[in-house]
Amino acid sequence: MLPAPPAASAQHTASQIPGFGTAKRCLLLFMWGGPSQLDTFDMKPAAPLEVRGEFRPISTATPGLRICEHFRHLAPLTDLVTVIRSLSHDDPAHLSSAHTTLTGQLPPVNKSDDEPPGRNDSPHFGALISRLHGLPGGLPASVTMPWKTLHPAAPGGVAPGQTGGWLGAAADPMLVTGDPSRPDWTVPALDLLDGLDTQRLNHRKALLSAIESRQLNLAEFATTSMTQQQQEAFRLLSSPDVRGAFDLTQESADTRDRYGRNIHGQCVLLARRLLEHGVPFVSVNWHNDGQNFWDTHGNNFVRLKRDLIPPADQALAAVLTDLRDRNMLDDTLVVWVGEFGRRPQITAANAGREHHPFCYSGLIAGAGIHRGGVYGASDEIARFPADNPVSPRDLGATVLHALGIPQGLTLNDLTGRPHPLYGGNPVTALFS
Repeated sequence: MLPAPPAASAQHTASQIPGFGTAKRCLLLFMWGGPSQLDTFDMKPAAPLEVRGEFRPISTATPGLRICEHFRHLAPLTDLVTVIRSLSHDDPAHLSSAHTTLTGQLPPVNKSDDEPPGRNDSPHFGALISRLHGLPGGLPASVTMPWKTLHPAAPGGVAPGQTGGWLGAAADPMLVTGDPSRPDWTVPALDLLDGLDTQRLNHRKALLSAIESRQLNLAEFATTSMTQQQQEAFRLLSSPDVRGAFDLTQESADTRDRYGRNIHGQCVLLARRLLEHGVPFVSVNWHNDGQNFWDTHGNNFVRLKRDLIPPADQALAAVLTDLRDRNMLDDTLVVWVGEFGRRPQITAANAGREHHPFCYSGLIAGAGIHRGGVYGASDEIARFPADNPVSPRDLGATVLHALGIPQGLTLNDLTGRPHPLYGGNPVTALFS
């Protein structure tokens, strides 16, 4: 059962807070591994060489804002975004900090790369949206692509916080895997078995319903949950509208080129299509590139300028441009962030930067977010925030706030125990 709506007075109070309910949909671009703040959006050209590194800052569309020279597509579009330079927490582990970033809540075991995902995890943002808003016209309420992030050096493997967690499997975001830049790519979840057309699929659905009607010994909740998942699966498999939303061949060659003919670029393009078709929450995780993602312990500058920044820059600029030009940016929240940043001092032996959760940067745009802004500041070497620190729990609360989920709302887990949905406080100063 969905929770009872908040009292009218609570809704009225929330609606008076800047930014509440300004987003109809959200795109979360998760830069798995931890991008360096000093080599992206918080450069320190006056710092010693062993801190500032080899990249140069360039001017942008925002007066006074300078970012890394390799974000050449984003630079003329910074008047659409706010840069947050004071993100901060104290968890240096990939897995547990990913949980906090993707859920807005601390994980069951904090500061740990040993703990795998489980049903005691907090629900992913998309799972909360799925639970609160249901299915939009047969489409999934939340989609994650192109994989569940994992780290081969972390004993726990897959990062927690990417499922429905304590809400149960029925709230799990739909996972779309593979490389949509490949000409032979299809959506695995929408592939019918060989020789199974929609008519035969409907026949199987009727047969399954007849069988289940006789299984009266099943617990009522389990039966309901299973039926909901099965019905969703049948809708996805049989709906031409759903298949059309996932069909990248409907995009022009020029558009596909503009996003980048690579796995990240085409995932972000697919995300834009899904948002347009009514999916309220889409997450694009940085893909498995076989080279530890944005976790640049070694060869930081080569990896950033050759493999990481160019596709991230191109896709981000393309989706911001499209959302603006399609009159969607005013009610679409876009968040670009990693789980932490990088240590200011460069490791001389291998030109790398180590984990650094105490100060890092991210981007946020759309849905009433101030355009052309900078929020917070770091100290002279981007080691700690100098003002307005923002925790990942505060950032998560800001996402929920923009999506119209009021503070104080709770949901019950599978045992009936209530959980608060906010782990921090929304940063209302980000909104115009």
